[in-house]
Amino acid sequence: MRAEGPGRAGAPGLYVYAVVRAGTPLPRKSGGVGSPPAPLRSVGAGPVAAVVSAAPAQLRARRRDLLAHQDLLAQLAGSGPVLPMRFGMVAPDEDALRAQLAAAEAGHLAALDRVAGHIEMNVKALPAHDSLAALVAGDATVRRLREATRRRPGYEANVRLGEAVASALARRAGEAGRRALRDLAPMARATTGGPEVPGCSLNVSFLVAQADSDRFRATAERFAAAHRDRVDLRIAGPLPCYSFVGTGDRSAPAPVGGG
Repeated sequence: MRAEGPGRAGAPGLYVYAVVRAGTPLPRKSGGVGSPPAPLRSVGAGPVAAVVSAAPAQLRARRRDLLAHQDLLAQLAGSGPVLPMRFGMVAPDEDALRAQLAAAEAGHLAALDRVAGHIEMNVKALPAHDSLAALVAGDATVRRLREATRRRPGYEANVRLGEAVASALARRAGEAGRRALRDLAPMARATTGGPEVPGCSLNVSFLVAQADSDRFRATAERFAAAHRDRVDLRIAGPLPCYSFVGTGDRSAPAPVGGG
């Protein structure tokens, strides 16, 4: 399987959306990528199957196709556990796809068992840039530099103040993010850090039982409201379990995390 780059022309083969258990029903009214989208079908290998459609001749990360990919994964998740593929995953043909599914069968089954009945929630912590008053009141260094800049304004003084404010905002957001992680982690079966995001102090995904997803979101939203002067806490989900479906097979396409 390969990931096609945006704009690559002549992409033959099968576009792969997800790996599911054999027999998982496909959504009846759902389009896939491409315009018009090709019909969905399953390619099975024993107890697992891949959900596919014919790959578009030109595969680009258009908003319409990205949303169609996400929507299909969400609908599949309503019928059972799903191992989502990242956007742009293409297999050359059915034989190659079946061979890969068979080779990774044990890992896929273990991952499907792991995410069954669960969803992913992602939490990002960013500095609360609209809370300068609270920052000045609570940080002696920023307060001192601000007063010094008022007494003797100038380029260097402004730079020092700006650097101190940015550092303090990031530190406060990081501290609040770590507290949020401690509060939320007990409600999750597993957690995993996501990729670094510029300006983001924390990017963590949580594997949460579907029955607990509303409680998880409510807890996160209460924390965000109580600490809005320290952190901009952004909560995404429920999502397909992108971050918790690794099979340990390095030859397989690795689904990527949310957020």
